[in-house]
Amino acid sequence: MNFTFANRRMTGLLTVVPAHERSFMEEMDNFNFPRARSLKLMEVMGYDRHRLVQGDVCSSDLAIHGLQHLFDSGRLGRDDFDALIVVTQSPDYIMPSTSSVVQGKLGLKNDLFCLDIAQGCAGFVIGMIQAFLLLAQESVRKVVLVNVDVLSRKVSPRDRNSYPLIGDAASIAVIERSDDPRPIHANLKMDGAGREALMIPAGGMRTPSSAETAALTADAEGNERSLDNLVMDGSAVFNFVQREVPPMIEALLDAAGRTSAEVEYFIFHQPNRFMLQKLADKMGVPRVKMPSNVVERFGNSSGVTIPMALTLNLGERLTSGPVTTCFAGFGVGLTWASMLMDVGPLDFCENIEYPTSADQTSAAPADG
Repeated sequence: MNFTFANRRMTGLLTVVPAHERSFMEEMDNFNFPRARSLKLMEVMGYDRHRLVQGDVCSSDLAIHGLQHLFDSGRLGRDDFDALIVVTQSPDYIMPSTSSVVQGKLGLKNDLFCLDIAQGCAGFVIGMIQAFLLLAQESVRKVVLVNVDVLSRKVSPRDRNSYPLIGDAASIAVIERSDDPRPIHANLKMDGAGREALMIPAGGMRTPSSAETAALTADAEGNERSLDNLVMDGSAVFNFVQREVPPMIEALLDAAGRTSAEVEYFIFHQPNRFMLQKLADKMGVPRVKMPSNVVERFGNSSGVTIPMALTLNLGERLTSGPVTTCFAGFGVGLTWASMLMDVGPLDFCENIEYPTSADQTSAAPADG
């Protein structure tokens, strides 16, 4: 499915990461795997550290922290936006929606369109498409797009395939109308037949969580996880990405009448460094134009790795002028989506931390 938009732009971007950081070296002995092979895997996959929430911190907590920061700094007015989209696969509750939780806890206006989108690795691009569609309405002048996941709470710490890579984070993008007529092109595809390549088998209505689904079992490689934990078929996901993403980007560029050389940066979802480097090579894109340094610093936070790559690598540049950027997200669903647009100049493009439990305790007022 192809989309074309005009007179739309992103005007600000904030990313939020937990202050709590863990290194692979600290966690390596949790895995039933030889240390030498673990260290080799660390080098190839490009992971080192990741940021994780602590205790009962939920998606709404990261989103509220980021929005409050924007309110307090004067970058966003509490009544300035007419729609709040929250893209997440780790909602606070089955019901109500996380966007309703955020709206209620912040005391935002009642005349606000609140929407949750259950998407993962392609969630940022899909959220952008939805934001652009909403701006076609006369009553919607500005949209706040939140992409957030705290999937570390659903990954087994004894799963070497997934746990070293996972990270928690949120992004907040401000999307609004513009006088700029330059077209924005996007496309989107889905294949639910491949859904089992990335999934959490239990916890929904199909297989409710129970004592049985919480029991850890070991796979053939010694990874221990339960049915309540995320499970990933790494080979299937890798092959899917290498097979489907290059023709998706080629089709996007053809629709836009642009060439790969005209794109300054390819800001893609970052499952791991190895996958992105192989993808860049297959597409004939210089690796320097496809940053792959998010996972090694923060972990794979699903769709949030795309805005994270922007704030990490292009923060200052995006506040001074436009950058021709190709976004792409791919993974759980299976879903793959891309977008070509000029990003910037932005009013803000920064990363902040969500405080640790200790920070919150010390900052809390004493009783009485």
